[in-house]
This record gives sequence, C-alpha cells and structure tokens, in this order.
Amino acid sequence: MFTKNFDYNLPQELIAQHPITPRDHSRLMVVDPAKKTTQDRHFYDIVDYLQKGDLLVWNNSKVFKARLFGRLESTEIDVNRDGMPDKPLLHNQEVEIFLVRPMENEGVWKVLAKPGRRLKPGMNVRFASDFYCTVMVKEPDGDVLVEFPEDAETVRRKANIYGHIPVPPYVKDEPDQLEMYQTVYAHDAREGSVAAPTAGFHFTLELIEKLKNKGVEFAEVTLHVGLGTFLPVKSERVEDHTMHSEWIELTQENVDKINRAKAEGRRIVAVGTTTVRTLEGVAGLAEYADKKFEVYHGDINIFIKPGFKFQVVDAMITNFHLPKSTLLMLVSAFAGDREFMLECYKQAVEYKYRFYSFGDAMLII
Repeated sequence: MFTKNFDYNLPQELIAQHPITPRDHSRLMVVDPAKKTTQDRHFYDIVDYLQKGDLLVWNNSKVFKARLFGRLESTEIDVNRDGMPDKPLLHNQEVEIFLVRPMENEGVWKVLAKPGRRLKPGMNVRFASDFYCTVMVKEPDGDVLVEFPEDAETVRRKANIYGHIPVPPYVKDEPDQLEMYQTVYAHDAREGSVAAPTAGFHFTLELIEKLKNKGVEFAEVTLHVGLGTFLPVKSERVEDHTMHSEWIELTQENVDKINRAKAEGRRIVAVGTTTVRTLEGVAGLAEYADKKFEVYHGDINIFIKPGFKFQVVDAMITNFHLPKSTLLMLVSAFAGDREFMLECYKQAVEYKYRFYSFGDAMLII
C-alpha cells in the first residue's frame, strides 16, 4: 500500500484559520459508504442522524499551552562538523521547547526543540524565573529528553501561565483564548493533550442538551493527543510508517456504558479519530477476547489503515484531514473504500468545505 494513494489537492484558502461561531453551525457532510452517497448539511442537523439509544463516545482530554519560548543558559563553545570551534553558545539565545509528553520518571519530558542543534546535555532552558528545564538526551529521531524540577501537573500549570497555545502550523494566528482550542466538554482533570481532539469542536452545550432529550447517551474516554497524530506519512509504503504510542484511560463507569450498549445492540458513535483509536486499540488487547471492555490506563499504539477489522465503532464523526496522513488512512479504512473516501474529499473541495482543525465535519454512518 503506497502513501501517495492517500494524496489529494487542497487549495490553501480552504484551510480554516478560525472556528465557526456558533460552533454547531459548521457544515456537515453525511457519508453513507454502503450506498455511496453524501448529503450536505450543517452540524446541528446531526440530531436527525443520531437515534435514541445511540451511545456517543468522545475524548475528554484537555489541551494545555505546550509551546514554550525560553533562553539558553550556557557559555560553552560549540564545534562545527569538522570538529573545529564554532561560535559560542551565547547566554540568552532564544529556543522553543514543545512539550510532547511526560515520561515515566518524574520531571522528565519528551520535547521538540528549535533550534535543536544548539542544545547540549546539561544546558538549562529558562522560561521564567521559577520555570526551567535541563537538557538530558538528544534522541536519533530528533526528540529531546529534558528534566524539570517539578512533577507533570506543576509543569502543565506553569506552562499554562508562561506558554502558548499549540495550534497546528497551518493556523497562522494563535487564538486569543485557549478555550477556542478546546472542546466544551474537556475535563480539567484530564489535561494533557498538545493538540485538540478537533472533531469535538462542533458540539455546543445546547446541541448536547438536544441530543440528551432525544435519548442519545454519552460516554467518555481519555486519549492525550500527541503531535504524531497529525504528521504526514513520509515513508513511500504505508506499512513502513512508525506510529507514536499514546496514553489513554478508560474508566469503570464508561466501560459499563460501552459494554451495556454493545450487549443491547445499540450503536457506538465515536467523536473523532482519537476516540476510535482508543476503543479499537483497547479492543485489540487480549483482555477483549470475551467482547467486553475492562478498565484500562496506559499506552496504546495502533495504526488503523485499510484492511483493519473494526470491532466496536459503528459510526464516526470526524473532520477533514491532511493529505497522506494516518488520519485519512483511518477514515478510509472505516469507510471500507479508499477511492470513495477520496471522492468525498474531492466533493468537499468543490463545495468549498473548510478543512482541518477549525474546519467542517463529516459523519460516516
């Protein structure tokens, strides 16, 4: 399977730079892969497509300000590729640190750094008088391990004070408020994503109330979204791409809701690819052999591409994804037809849908 087979042409002007207000007034493409049909609606019309007894499952993870700008604290002399002295690493040189995820050891984080070449083990990067990290290791894939003198909760709290909203690179202006890059149902206690689970952007509190009144039930999972989710696949063959693991949590309350719905033959409607990866990832574990979920928290590494056998999800709400991305591969797998999914994307371009994080939505039935 070749990565180029998941490419499509997208005019730059269709990349959304800000969310629609109200959120549920975004457009909605309703896709029925079995009938090979699409319908052009608005997201608030989703009430017409969800049924009494459906279990709507969403990702309650909350984004924090993971982009930090600091200054190097070092006066060492760097060397060039020939081993000759280069210019000194001047004290106060600016560096950007992007927090990706905390590691097992307290205080240690995996980060991206720019310019990473200037970082050396032992250097400090200071973001404020009371907030700094120390460079530990530069990994071959470009990631860097740094250590903070605080636990992960404190690091996130300080990052929300001194940091910046981690909007994707195709969004040119940082939103005024972090709430613009959050779902309305994100939990303070589930803070940890460095990118938003964007399919949930379209929900408003009023729309959620309408769905509850119709008899739609709700469950939650937690998946802390990392940068690997959105990156294009660079390998020529899809099978050669390496996925990043992601931390998830599935609690007893939500396990019970999902098991009950499956036992009663009710639909599981996943809000976003992160929810799909959580549910299908846990279902892929040996503990799901009896077709019942159990409580789980820990890492999941799952690459859903055409040919994948879905065990849990019956319908999916999602946004329009980047060309050659693992997310486009996932929705193609769910639709069961890559060519039809690319035709849906071509139609979305023709109808001038808005794409990516702040863009419009798709419901695949």
